[in-house]
Amino acid sequence: MMRKLLPAPLLSASLVAMWLLLNESVSAGHVLLALLLGWLLPLLFAGLRPQRPRIRHPLRIVRLIFLVGRDVVVSNITVALDLLRVRQRPPHDAFVTIPLDLRDPSGLAALAIITTIVPGTVWCELARDSSAVMLHVWNLKDEAAFIADYKTRYEAPLLEIYQS
Repeated sequence: MMRKLLPAPLLSASLVAMWLLLNESVSAGHVLLALLLGWLLPLLFAGLRPQRPRIRHPLRIVRLIFLVGRDVVVSNITVALDLLRVRQRPPHDAFVTIPLDLRDPSGLAALAIITTIVPGTVWCELARDSSAVMLHVWNLKDEAAFIADYKTRYEAPLLEIYQS
């Protein structure tokens, strides 16, 4: 019964907090409107929400977050240095198709976010059957090595988290 009235309590709380923060007010009217929106919006859009992911190894998420954070910093420095030397050594950018073992929608969404947040890579296209992804890579030196590294660093942990 409670799940039907409040299908996403964390989302509701987040909407209430965001409304109050964005309006910079905790007046009775804003609080009432925030509570109403926080209750109604998840109810109205419950059908659009994807199925809840089953996370099998939650501690692996923490390790992945630190790995991605490190990769973001290192990639920012690498891309910045490449840009400074672009006249001497133009980058060899390329499109790379990577075969995927990951099929979980939440895992694929996480992989897309990771790919896009790390400088030097952009998620371009996912095959209809989710069997491969096409990426644009800023300065590709060795395609086979890049594919192996991508699958080891990002896909393998997500497989453990979502599918194992």
